[in-house]
Amino acid sequence: MGAIKKKNVAQIHTSYVKQQEAAEIHVDRKRKLLFRRLAVFFAGASVIAFLMISTLVSQSSTLEEKAAEKKKLEHELALLKKKEVALEEEIVKLNDDEYIAKLARKDYFLSENNEIIFNLPELKEKGKKEDTSSD
Repeated sequence: MGAIKKKNVAQIHTSYVKQQEAAEIHVDRKRKLLFRRLAVFFAGASVIAFLMISTLVSQSSTLEEKAAEKKKLEHELALLKKKEVALEEEIVKLNDDEYIAKLARKDYFLSENNEIIFNLPELKEKGKKEDTSSD
């Protein structure tokens, strides 16, 4: 009894049965086409969604890099502005003859009449000499 017996049923060959079979085949075809269209639509939608998400991620990382670069450049600009102010002050000082004379005496050891220049070592050099003498 393990085998199922097939029942021999005769089919009716009328126009109504043929119409019903044709309608059933037509509905099955429509269903298959609907599933195919939906599959293509969802595949296309998923590809577009992936592209949009990857574009969003890449743009956000680019924006973060640009923000970091902007912060760095703003800091550099602030430093350059401070340096510009210092250089403008130096220009004003260099137009003064007394400042030029003082600078020449300091850097080039030029002296006025009856003036003696003494060059004293800086503190860093003293520290090095003391370290070598203690050894």
